[in-house]
Amino acid sequence: MDRLDTLRVFVAVAEQAGFAAAARHLRLSAPAVTRAVVALEQRVGARLLHRTTRSVRLTEAGERYLADCKRILQDLEEADAAAGGDYAEPQGWLAVTASSMFGRLHVAPLLLDFLAAYPKVNVRSLFVDRVVNLVDEGLDVAVRIARLPDSSLTAVRVGSVRAVVVASPDYLGRRGIPAVPADLQGHHAIGIAQTGGRAAPWRFGRDATAAEPAVRLVVNSGDVAIGAALAGHGLARALSYQVAADVVAGRLQIVLAEHEPPPTPVHLVYPEGRKAAAKVRAFVDFAAPRLRERLQLAAPEPMPAAAEAEGR
Repeated sequence: MDRLDTLRVFVAVAEQAGFAAAARHLRLSAPAVTRAVVALEQRVGARLLHRTTRSVRLTEAGERYLADCKRILQDLEEADAAAGGDYAEPQGWLAVTASSMFGRLHVAPLLLDFLAAYPKVNVRSLFVDRVVNLVDEGLDVAVRIARLPDSSLTAVRVGSVRAVVVASPDYLGRRGIPAVPADLQGHHAIGIAQTGGRAAPWRFGRDATAAEPAVRLVVNSGDVAIGAALAGHGLARALSYQVAADVVAGRLQIVLAEHEPPPTPVHLVYPEGRKAAAKVRAFVDFAAPRLRERLQLAAPEPMPAAAEAEGR
């Protein structure tokens, strides 16, 4: 087994969390996998894995070495792809991630159009509500709704979204329209659970000052919170793209717009440091203008003051 094959074995053991599972994944014998890892540890002069009869886990040195191995193997795959022409024509599998609701509403339709435009590209999507490490999870492009930290990722801005407070016209007719964040104490609020189960605070103003609304319902899904607001159960906090259709249709109304925090940017991000494959460049070029257009359409304005007054 050559050195690169040994690195692949080590990565498989770490990712599969065991020698037997790695052996099945690689279609090798368990003793061959064990010998490869032992030889690797002897060569680097450090223990990379803690082994017990029930589990295998990385040592601190193993965690660092795993990240380096993944980078080396990915560089090799990309070099092979470049030599084979994958950088000249969009082809192969493209993996794209986004948050659950944004992915469903805006990314999924783009992916279908992209498949039609690029018949040699296949797409794998991952729509989850967590920050995904692109390299660790084998992903090519992410849509990030956040202020980006300094990183090795290339970012293409495609717009921004607002954090809005919405309620149904029926609810506002019964309870009145809050004029300032302090008025939230006199309203029923629908909260989104954060770590520990408590409702996340609502932030207002340019300095994003936290406010604690009078929460009567806590849910762990933006879809559920919006559904409760549509049913007239209270005020909900959402991102503008999530409620755009309901606001335009008059099913929800934006309140406290003058107290909103600054908009949150939206970017397409992908790893830099290596020449991007044609499929990645093609998708970014395809998706960026379409997402910009979608985000502009998904930024509903609040009702004018006169219209709000009629609902009091």
